[in-house]
Amino acid sequence: MPMKRRAFLALTLTAALAACAEPRWADDEALRRARFVSNEPPSITLFTVIGIPRGEGGHSAVMINGSQRVIYDPAGSWEHPQIPERNDVLYGITDNFKRFYIDYHARETYWVAEDTVFVSREVADAAIRAVEAQGASPKSYCAVNSGQALQNVPGFEGAPGGFSPLKLRQWFLTRPGVQSKRHQDGDPANNHDVLLRQKDGSIEGYRNGQLVRAPG
Repeated sequence: MPMKRRAFLALTLTAALAACAEPRWADDEALRRARFVSNEPPSITLFTVIGIPRGEGGHSAVMINGSQRVIYDPAGSWEHPQIPERNDVLYGITDNFKRFYIDYHARETYWVAEDTVFVSREVADAAIRAVEAQGASPKSYCAVNSGQALQNVPGFEGAPGGFSPLKLRQWFLTRPGVQSKRHQDGDPANNHDVLLRQKDGSIEGYRNGQLVRAPG
C-alpha cells in the first residue's frame, strides 16, 4: 500500500473515532449544585447490562461512591436534565437517580448486574479522578474505557481493557468481598413511563416498589 494512502487511512480512522465521541462539559456551578454525598460506605460498583435470553454483554458502567457519588457511563445514552455530565461522568447520583439509571437499562430484553466492592475513601476518590481523566468515549468503547479507568485505581490494576462487558464483569467478580445484585424489569410499559417522566424533567422515586414524586 502506498505511503500516502496508508497515512490517509490512518487519519480517516482517527477522525472517525473522534467523531463518535461526544464530549460534554457541564460548568462548575452545575456540578456544585448537583453534588451528592451518600451515607453509604465508599465503594466501586460495576454495572453490566446483559441480554435476555442469550446472555450477551450490552453495556458497562462504573458507579463510584466517595467524596461524592458519580456514574462513569462511557458511550452511554442515559441522561436527565438535572444530571450534569462531563465527558461521560454523570454527577449528582442520588438514590433516586441511581434507580432511574438501572431502570433505564433493565427491561424485557436486558437485565442489569450490580457488582459492588467496598473500598477506602482514598481508593474511591482515586477512582473518581481516574474516570474524570478518561475523556469522552467513542461508541462501543464502554468496556474498553471502563477497564482502562479501573487500571489506574489501586487494587484494580488488573482490569481487562477489551471490548467485552462480560469479560470485564468476570474479572470484577474475582475482587475480594464483591457483592452482587440482579435487576430485571419485565414490564416495558412501566419502564417507558419512567423514561417519559425523566425527559419531562420531573423527579420520581421508588417507595415500597411504587413510583412516587420525591426530592432528587
